Amino acid sequence: MLRIEKLTKRFGANTAVDTANLDIDKPVMIGIIGRSGAGKSTLLRMINRLADATEGRILFEGRDVTQLTGKAKRAWQSDCAMIFQQFNLVPRMDVVSNVLHGTLNRRSTFATMFNLFPMEDIHRAIDILDRLGIAEHAPKRAEALSGGQQQRVAIARALMQDPKIILADEPIASLDPMNAQTVMEALRRIHEEDGRTVIANLHTLDTARRYCDRVVGMRDGRIVFDGLPEQLTSGVAREIYGAGEEFSEAATSTQIETLDASTHALRPTRSEALL
Repeated sequence: MLRIEKLTKRFGANTAVDTANLDIDKPVMIGIIGRSGAGKSTLLRMINRLADATEGRILFEGRDVTQLTGKAKRAWQSDCAMIFQQFNLVPRMDVVSNVLHGTLNRRSTFATMFNLFPMEDIHRAIDILDRLGIAEHAPKRAEALSGGQQQRVAIARALMQDPKIILADEPIASLDPMNAQTVMEALRRIHEEDGRTVIANLHTLDTARRYCDRVVGMRDGRIVFDGLPEQLTSGVAREIYGAGEEFSEAATSTQIETLDASTHALRPTRSEALL
């Protein structure tokens, strides 16, 4: 279904992603973990073609995605929807219009300029919002919603594209634990109910184990682990994060009961800790 072969991205003398290889042969939910700067975001951006690879290939159903240009590239970006940490919504626009922006790639320039949406698309957008538990917020401005609600609007916008793959770049990094769980549960349901592949960048071990079928660990731009959640032991985590014996999983937990646990090992940023 999706094959990544020796994918590399260099920025001058720095290598952000180093000869990454990944095979996905069926719809699956994958969590990519690792420290900040490990190359996780760059990998997703290359898959979506927001960034061009320096070397290597991305094959989807036998087609070389890295060679796509123009209309074919835009079509791929519809098939491979992207969800960002900071939501990327239009704050002063109402929620349902933000969701409808997921159809921009298949609409005319005239319709886009004047926000002319078919009634069928409007009904579909509201149905998707209802599925995510936020249909009552459809007429509100996006800026009036909480962070967790805004991220669900961003997920709804991605679903409007009817993608085959959903890429989520740290989707819960800026959310509190309750909203983080709600968003991850929504992504899991989308995978299970729709049969869509979901690939999410995560910082936390418990999130990866709880929601993902497969976990990929990155360190210094290289994939150093690719296995089942139960294979993600503390020893493996220490290797991924480059930490010593003092490493504590509490430092990367999203479980509410462990948020106040003290640790002197890996000290992530606030966003990483909440992730």
